[in-house]
Amino acid sequence: MIRVVLADDQTLVRVGFRALLDAEPDIEVVGEAGDGAHAVRLARQTRPDVVLMDIRMPGVDGLAATRQIVADPALSMVRILVLTTFELDEYVAEALRSGAAGFLVKHTDLAELVRGVRVVAAGDGLLSPGVTRRVIERFAARTAGPASPRRLAELTDREREVVALAGQGLSNDEIAARLTVSPATAKTHVSRAMVKLGARDRAQLVVFAYEAGLVRPGWLD
Repeated sequence: MIRVVLADDQTLVRVGFRALLDAEPDIEVVGEAGDGAHAVRLARQTRPDVVLMDIRMPGVDGLAATRQIVADPALSMVRILVLTTFELDEYVAEALRSGAAGFLVKHTDLAELVRGVRVVAAGDGLLSPGVTRRVIERFAARTAGPASPRRLAELTDREREVVALAGQGLSNDEIAARLTVSPATAKTHVSRAMVKLGARDRAQLVVFAYEAGLVRPGWLD
């Protein structure tokens, strides 16, 4: 069972999301929060698999709440799925960098919301939609400088190649096909790169690919 906390300052939004998610046989909403501080408390109390986190909330906003949850070792298995009203919200890229596993716009298709919860709960970053790629590109364009050469040097040549492909939004199966290796081998390379880079999940691996210059804005198809 995938356990979810909903964090949004709009009651009607929470009610709608709860009805949708609770109708799924493998998803259970275990709490609702109207602000970031409450979301953090609920995360600590209920230890959910996923927090659906709105960015713009009163008091402690979703960005600050994401940082607090990610920084708590006891919540290392909690995944943050950011919700935003605007496709190019200026805070979304920072949320990804802070440890969010991905994001969805609030007007997304309901089936996509359910799929997103399952994808993030499984430990994958929700990075496939083109809008997410545009946000990461925008973030990369504002990056002050490249990632630490020392961190990049820790990767093997194949791991750098895999990180670059992940940065383009390719899945493990797509990476395997591109490199002519098995999906299991591709997954192993991705996992080892994440460990070496200290990446919490695939979303942070993608951000690193941009920071390190392995992928640059305009390189995506």
